[in-house]
Amino acid sequence: MQPLVQRYATPLITGFFLVSLVSGVLIFFHWGPGFFHSMHEWLSMVLILPFVLHIWRNWRAFSNYFRRPPMLAALAVSLVAAALFVVPTGSSATRERGGPPQFALAETVLSGSAAGFAGLVGQPADAVVASLQKAGFPAADATTPLRAVAQHSGRSERELMTVLVQRVPGAPAN
Repeated sequence: MQPLVQRYATPLITGFFLVSLVSGVLIFFHWGPGFFHSMHEWLSMVLILPFVLHIWRNWRAFSNYFRRPPMLAALAVSLVAAALFVVPTGSSATRERGGPPQFALAETVLSGSAAGFAGLVGQPADAVVASLQKAGFPAADATTPLRAVAQHSGRSERELMTVLVQRVPGAPAN
């Protein structure tokens, strides 16, 4: 096992890191996010194994880093940078969090009712409710928050959002 680890750990971590780097940059600039998002997620998960093998192979040298201030400073900076994406921002009443604005919009839509959504997309409320009921959301009505409609219907919020998107003029059909 040792020769295999010595031969492939660093080359694999380099290769998968480069794939993760390029796909991450492309996703950041919204160039083909549908294609690169899945690749980025899955191959970043695959990157874990060569990373672990690399750390195992170089453990003695790696552990020496923890005795020096630059490693501690780098870990602190990394932790603060990650925390900026986790710390709540905006109104706590709407459960907004830092991150992509489409998530905040989805939270706002799910907190509203079918009638509110209908007004946003220029559709009659009864047509939106009928679409939801036809798609398997029997708890749908004009005034219940959409998040509660999904929960009371035993369905996911994602499934509910898929039905709602089909009500948006110009949205692609699924």
